[in-house]
Amino acid sequence: MEVELSSEETEVVVVGAGQAGVAMSEHLGACGIPHVVLERHRIAERWRSERWDSLVANGPAWHDRFPGLEFSDVDPDAFASKEKVADYFVAYAEKIGAPIRCGVEVTSVRKHTGRPGFRVETSEGVIDTRFVVAATGPFQRPVIPPIVPDGAVPVQLHSSGYRNPEQLPEGAVLVVGAGSSGVQIADELRRSGRRVFLSVGPHDRPPRKYRGRDFCWWLGVLGRWDAETPPQGAEHVTIAVSGARGGHTVDFRALAADGIELVGLTASYAEGVLSFAPDLASNIALGDAKYLELLRAADAYVERNGLDLPEEPEAHVLGPDPACVTEPRLELDLAEAGVTSIVWATGFAADYSWLQVDAFDENGRPDQRRGVSSEPGVYFLGLPWLSRRGSSFIWGVWHDARHVADHITTQRGYLAYGTPDCPGTTPATQHA
Repeated sequence: MEVELSSEETEVVVVGAGQAGVAMSEHLGACGIPHVVLERHRIAERWRSERWDSLVANGPAWHDRFPGLEFSDVDPDAFASKEKVADYFVAYAEKIGAPIRCGVEVTSVRKHTGRPGFRVETSEGVIDTRFVVAATGPFQRPVIPPIVPDGAVPVQLHSSGYRNPEQLPEGAVLVVGAGSSGVQIADELRRSGRRVFLSVGPHDRPPRKYRGRDFCWWLGVLGRWDAETPPQGAEHVTIAVSGARGGHTVDFRALAADGIELVGLTASYAEGVLSFAPDLASNIALGDAKYLELLRAADAYVERNGLDLPEEPEAHVLGPDPACVTEPRLELDLAEAGVTSIVWATGFAADYSWLQVDAFDENGRPDQRRGVSSEPGVYFLGLPWLSRRGSSFIWGVWHDARHVADHITTQRGYLAYGTPDCPGTTPATQHA
């Protein structure tokens, strides 16, 4: 049995003070559960220092927020800048009195031996706790596929390291990845006068707005935010949607018309030449199919409910495929094309090396259901599809946190049963 004494004790340790950690703190506080939120940097740090300068939220301000606070200086239908989003979470943390400690890094979490709870080792000492919530989110380790060797072009960087066009050396740029990040970065680079190639893989492409309503509203009334977690391996189909320049539907045909050359999935590299998969047309077609299906579902909803929303028949007209789609480039000689930079908008991997408990499956993924892990007392929050499609959005995280707090409250009731202070306590009376 462990004999080491902790320097501090609390009921719940929440690791991470981004949107997930702040939401978790609100619900724990409302339940009267003692807790602390540990953040190695600042509140919502990734919004400030790990995104490009012109980034805005992908959802309108009326939608991308917590229920308890509106954006004070952003029009409800506008898209908040990354700094305003970060400031929003700071203001929210102050509003709820969240016990957040910044500049504290969690180095390990281990289960106690012979007694309940966990030992949390941090850069400022040890905390003994009954419950741990991993609220560090999905954007922990940038992923760059090992395709192009170092030195093949002057600059290779992940989208999390991209800031603005002036950061890159003169010359053409290849952007790999056609989700929200890749599309917006490619568009910004082209508008700055660069020659740009955009590598397009499978994607979902919803309309930004249709018949006067944002796609966030349509997904809500159509019940799409409540879609259940997809099969393993299908969770990470990227979504191409943009709030940039006031918000607009991502249209790969328009990007091509503006001078961006579309290519297929980046496949391999040899002797200065990149090869692309012959899948560009099919990737575009599948994205189009999902786009048109949502328009049809929206039209049916309008008719079924007798709504007075303006018709938008032109949204259904896609136009011909550009030449770069019908006759796709399958190889690119980087030097010949003048490519001096590659921006990899290829997503992130989780890093739970600090969480040394039995809460992961055979592939190293969190083994959890709606945030409740296979290791009793450990919870995950802030992951895509944690409980449903909406989990990726700010408001979705807030609702997921409420479920996790409810589960912790129930477990506290079981743990308190029969103790001297609460001889008759049951989970039901604890919850009440």
